[in-house]
Amino acid sequence: MQDRFERKISYLRLSVTDLCNLRCRYCMPEEGIPKRPHDEILTFEELTEIVGAAVELGVTKVRITGGEPLVRRGITDLCADLRAIPGLKELAVTTNGVLLPELAKPLKEAGVDRVNISLDTLDPVKYRELTRCGELQQVLDGIEAAREAGLAPIKLNAVLMGGFNDDEIEDLVELTRTRDLQMRFIELMPVGPGASFAPEAFIPCAEVLARVPELVPEGHAGVSRQYRLPGGAGTVGLITPISHEFCSECNRIRVTSDGKLKPCLHSAEEIPLRGLHGEALREAIRRGVLHKPASHDILQPGVRTAGERTMNAIGG
Repeated sequence: MQDRFERKISYLRLSVTDLCNLRCRYCMPEEGIPKRPHDEILTFEELTEIVGAAVELGVTKVRITGGEPLVRRGITDLCADLRAIPGLKELAVTTNGVLLPELAKPLKEAGVDRVNISLDTLDPVKYRELTRCGELQQVLDGIEAAREAGLAPIKLNAVLMGGFNDDEIEDLVELTRTRDLQMRFIELMPVGPGASFAPEAFIPCAEVLARVPELVPEGHAGVSRQYRLPGGAGTVGLITPISHEFCSECNRIRVTSDGKLKPCLHSAEEIPLRGLHGEALREAIRRGVLHKPASHDILQPGVRTAGERTMNAIGG
């Protein structure tokens, strides 16, 4: 499945809920969000039908997102249903890690290949401040549970924020020296509450290379530029939506938990999928792919992107 710019679209990020058990300052308002009526959220049957249609059209990788996808009741059942779709080669989950101590093994047994875990700081006090209610140790326990369950390779995601966690760059990189982890730094984006951060919070990922100059380039993995410490067991990834446009390499589409296909994270365009079946569903997905823009608008600190939803409502 190709878009108008000959990019092969093979990756679907599937949001299963916009709810979360944390309140990260760059993602959600402090009071949380109004809970949608149950009938506004896609059922497991609808989610599975959408993924099945996307796979028929050429999608080979699905990442389950949220909100926090592990708060969705029966999430392992959904994973097992998706894993059974012929042609799906990779099934992954993005999570804050809080519920992984209990769910890592069941997720693996349901067919999940690997997980991405948010880890913006190694300081328990700062973690509680950023998430407003989280405990860092739960996430560290979740990372260990994922490792023991074989959900590998484990990717750790840190949103880089000047004045908050840029003083921990070296410590976060150091995690990859002896452990087979992928530590990924992501530039803060002006999406939702993130748009209200002070300009100095928006620092480029080049700061990672300035702080750790011994990192050795290892090419690209999707939209991530890869590096490694000399002799390091793991890798370091830099994802640069603001300082370096990577749209020409983007191979993904997103589906929100209420059934809208988003061709681009930073666009307001949404194509309804709910209620469609068979060829009508496949045609809507094709239309979404053909509507994927060549690139998003230039992202600027303090200027909210065109997409009206917050990240928890889009699917990270």
